[in-house]
Amino acid sequence: MKLTKDERRVKRHMSIRKKIRGTTDSPRILVFKSGKHIYASVIVDESNSSRILLTVSSVSGEVREKLAGKSKGYNIEGAKAVGTLLGIKAKEKGIEKVVFDRNGYIYAGRVKALAEAARKGGLKF
Repeated sequence: MKLTKDERRVKRHMSIRKKIRGTTDSPRILVFKSGKHIYASVIVDESNSSRILLTVSSVSGEVREKLAGKSKGYNIEGAKAVGTLLGIKAKEKGIEKVVFDRNGYIYAGRVKALAEAARKGGLKF
């Protein structure tokens, strides 16, 4: 039986997750993209569960104000806005070093734009 596109992505994601963990020293940035929005979360993986420290998305009011009529939230400009805001909020919480989890997506387009904007926002990964 042939796997669907999303099933192949989840399989890649599980392969990646075997190798990376978000610790208190360097939490994990998880990226999720849908057809119309992009989401990024900062997560600390503990022994039995995960704890979300911070979440930013193109749905949030701060990003929508920043884009205000210039661009939609689901393109590269929206991803850059989400990455920049993620970097700023993480710095406010005292997070500087992180591990990037692309969630099985190819590192190009919106995912790459978000990562580069987070780096410019002050995060190191």
